[in-house]
Amino acid sequence: MSAPAPRVSRAARLPLVWIVPLVAVAIGAWMVVRGLYDHGPAITIEFADGSGVEAGKTVLEYKGVSVGTVTAVALNRQLQRVEVRVVLDKGTEALAAAGGLFWIVHPEIGFSGVHGLDTLLTGARLNVRPGRGPLAQRFIGLDQSPPPENIQGGRSFILRGDRLGSLTTGAPVFFRELKVGSVDTSRLADDATAVLVRIHVEEPYTDLVRTNSRFWNAGGLSFKVSLFGAELKDTSLESLVTGGVAFATPDGDPLAPLAPEGFLFPLAADPDKDAGKWAPKIPIQSPETVLHSTLPPGVAPGLLKH
Repeated sequence: MSAPAPRVSRAARLPLVWIVPLVAVAIGAWMVVRGLYDHGPAITIEFADGSGVEAGKTVLEYKGVSVGTVTAVALNRQLQRVEVRVVLDKGTEALAAAGGLFWIVHPEIGFSGVHGLDTLLTGARLNVRPGRGPLAQRFIGLDQSPPPENIQGGRSFILRGDRLGSLTTGAPVFFRELKVGSVDTSRLADDATAVLVRIHVEEPYTDLVRTNSRFWNAGGLSFKVSLFGAELKDTSLESLVTGGVAFATPDGDPLAPLAPEGFLFPLAADPDKDAGKWAPKIPIQSPETVLHSTLPPGVAPGLLKH
């Protein structure tokens, strides 16, 4: 009895040498899919200067929480601006809404606060203030941090002066050396003959601003010498560092009307010679008054801590 004839299979076999590359490709594809699933959308932000921004190191923060990472930094095609690509974390897609503000955090030191000082050690980081429009992929970054959001209400006014002096965004606005607001922004007038400064006065101090109020630049150090001696301009340490604006309202009966939103005032270099004597009685709903109304009888309120 003869042995059965062997069966020959013509099916192609995969060489063992291809197994490792195929496994590597499969793992790579899985990691890409997993990465897309774990991350949010990618956006591109254009800045005039990208100093300190590094791919893989610089993060995007919102309210002090990391919400994205810079993945690429490059010049645009015209070699005039810097394009920063950021991949948002999963669940933070709303931060890519049109109208959002993006800026690079730099160290800022002033008596109104210390901001971004940690970037001296950790490197630059990006901050965002989300917009309210539809989702977008490209944004124009700010050259400096934006003014604080108007959380406590208040009213904004415009000051027109010959020069900006030492005023910067965030500089304080004083009434009787008490901070009642801050500088929002500044720019040249349309005809370039003056500087326009927008300030914001917080509640409950908006009633102090009347149509006849006088504003002057309270920042910097002024030293005058005359035949009668030397005089040092009285200024706070905060306004010496960051600049500042002060104002006062002349006496009058009745009081001048309240200044409406956007009212334009001249910005003087120095106060009126009689400004220190002005003491009009202007009723305001101070924080201490509100607190006093909620305390038991006989309990005196202290100064509120900010």
